[in-house]
Amino acid sequence: MCSNSGMDGAVGEPDPEQLRGLAVRVAQEAAQVAAGFRAGAVSQVRTKSSATDPVTEADTATEELLRRRLAELRPADAVLGEEAGLDADGQGVAPGQLCWLVDPIDGTVNYLYGLPWYAVSVGVARDGVALAGAVVEPASGRVWSASDGGGASLDGTPLRASSASRLDLALIGTGFSYAPARRVRQGALAGTLLARVRDIRRAGAASLDLCAVAAGWLDGYYEHAINPWDWAAGALIAREAGAIVHPPDPAAPYGDAILAAAPGIQAELAGALAELGGAGI
Repeated sequence: MCSNSGMDGAVGEPDPEQLRGLAVRVAQEAAQVAAGFRAGAVSQVRTKSSATDPVTEADTATEELLRRRLAELRPADAVLGEEAGLDADGQGVAPGQLCWLVDPIDGTVNYLYGLPWYAVSVGVARDGVALAGAVVEPASGRVWSASDGGGASLDGTPLRASSASRLDLALIGTGFSYAPARRVRQGALAGTLLARVRDIRRAGAASLDLCAVAAGWLDGYYEHAINPWDWAAGALIAREAGAIVHPPDPAAPYGDAILAAAPGIQAELAGALAELGGAGI
């Protein structure tokens, strides 16, 4: 997540539930901005890592809103965003300092094409430990949220991961990189895994895939080449709903994928990904 620079910083004991409420608040405000751009048609599209990795003017405007509101409400905190990177006066993140990880539009390709499966994701961590997060879907208005030790909910209704116990009967979500060569390897992995599971879904928004694990709509989810702002909020929501979540770790036997799954299939899914060559993705 947000890295520490070694600077001295104020260390307090933030209330995760208050941070959760703040995350919901700013994510809902940002969702209105994103939805407004979508209603007026998306324009001024550029690309990032590859020709298939788009950034719209809505991504930029929505992140600017998130940064402005967090600066007003939490001026001492750092912000790491998808579009503008780390905003901490170029000094990194101090030990004990809160760091907000924001994805203004997770699922930009869906957003660009008019598909409703996209979200604003806002998470907050301290020293790499997630404290609170919110994922808001502008198209539906649904609000997913969680706080450390406070459980996870969808529109106020508590969430619980599925009771799946067999990988061969599990519905698994995944995603693909924008780098063509890596996407080919990811597709090959998914193709071989397909023979071992009930089915595979690729919806196009990591935060919402993690929320789907939290709700039991997916039994598991994995994705290689994913950034902290993509998973910061969703991973906490899945974890607080009872899923087992492993953040990306290049040393994992299945490679640098995030892995979230129902407890009954997590070990089997991890083993299958390792056996099928996940470390080489």
